[in-house]
Amino acid sequence: MPTTTVDTLRDALAAKPTHDPTYATDAADLLLKAALASGASDVHLHPTADGLDVRWRVDGVLHPVALLPAGASAKVVARLKVTADLLTYRNDVPQEGRIRQAPDGVEMRLSTFPTLFGEKAVVRLFAGSGGYQRLDDLGLPDEIRETLRRVLAATSGAVVFSGPAGSGKTTTLYACLRELAATTQGRRSLATLEDPIEVAVAGVAQSQVNPGAGFTLEVGLRSILRQDPEVIAVGEIRDRATAEVAFQASLTGHLVLSTFHAGSAAAVVGRLSDMGIEPYLLRSGLLAVVAQRLVRRLCGCAREGGDPGDRLGLAVQRFRLPVGCERCGGSGYRGRIVLAEMLVPEKNEVGRAILSRSDVARLEALAVGSGMTGLWERARRVVEDGLTAPAEVRRVLGLDDNTPAAKSGGPA
Repeated sequence: MPTTTVDTLRDALAAKPTHDPTYATDAADLLLKAALASGASDVHLHPTADGLDVRWRVDGVLHPVALLPAGASAKVVARLKVTADLLTYRNDVPQEGRIRQAPDGVEMRLSTFPTLFGEKAVVRLFAGSGGYQRLDDLGLPDEIRETLRRVLAATSGAVVFSGPAGSGKTTTLYACLRELAATTQGRRSLATLEDPIEVAVAGVAQSQVNPGAGFTLEVGLRSILRQDPEVIAVGEIRDRATAEVAFQASLTGHLVLSTFHAGSAAAVVGRLSDMGIEPYLLRSGLLAVVAQRLVRRLCGCAREGGDPGDRLGLAVQRFRLPVGCERCGGSGYRGRIVLAEMLVPEKNEVGRAILSRSDVARLEALAVGSGMTGLWERARRVVEDGLTAPAEVRRVLGLDDNTPAAKSGGPA
């Protein structure tokens, strides 16, 4: 995070008197522009007893930015609500909306939530997606990228992208849609159901659900099948009903892309099975499952590590550690790297294990035995290549060495 950006923002905010009628408008504008300049993905405005605590997330980590005077907290949040067409007189219920006329035309979404000292606001910026337009831009391992190209050419089946919030799975889904739009040149009908639409994609008919009007993901998915689509992207599978319709569509001549919250590729299969999806649907419908995480990339100022304790249990021979300099704003990191694993349930032991409802641990072991490189093994490789640090791997992948992922290629 560039320190100069934060310092400039603080100086600009301090120079504006809070009693000025334009303070809230100017402060909101300054915050959003500075967030864009810093490369932030989210801006948090949290009201406290002392004022409006402003933080933003850069490369997946929250950083303190500024503390606005308590008397201005409600006004700044209200100004953001105006830009997103939200009800300014309702501060007792959560609201969500799209910020109109955002700086530089970047897509921004505002979410508000009532708290003890007033409304908390979080602005999500979708600026980063501009650099990840196609599959070649994502930095995926070669074998995963090429397998994705192959399955995207299929006429039926499901491809699921998994990971926690902020892992880049939606960015990968959009890149696949752009890949399809570009390679098919309008010869395939592409449609989406999203909640919300995050980025407009040329050549794709995108729709946003409206649960308040009864237009849910399940209802929309059943209806969109009558629109003669060949490729359907579902923003996220959240319940059994949506999952069932999606997998039934994948078996009836539709390529279905979606995201799903799960810790690993094998865990996707396990969770879908726990939701009640029949094994034959999973075995026959799934083309591939991609699980991914984002770890911060070390800045050029990083130094070689020597203390064995700094390995934090990772089975690596060499590693580097963050230092911090002006270019990285003292954090020691600049940008992020994707870690990914892909499970392909072809006609092998993995497919048979899915049909027999094997547990996640066995699925994971069979997938690794069939050639899948797990997340922990990916992480070990990037640490040995000096691209990230052991502590960053632990921050993202966790501390539990008893997981199947850890056993299959992670900590010693």
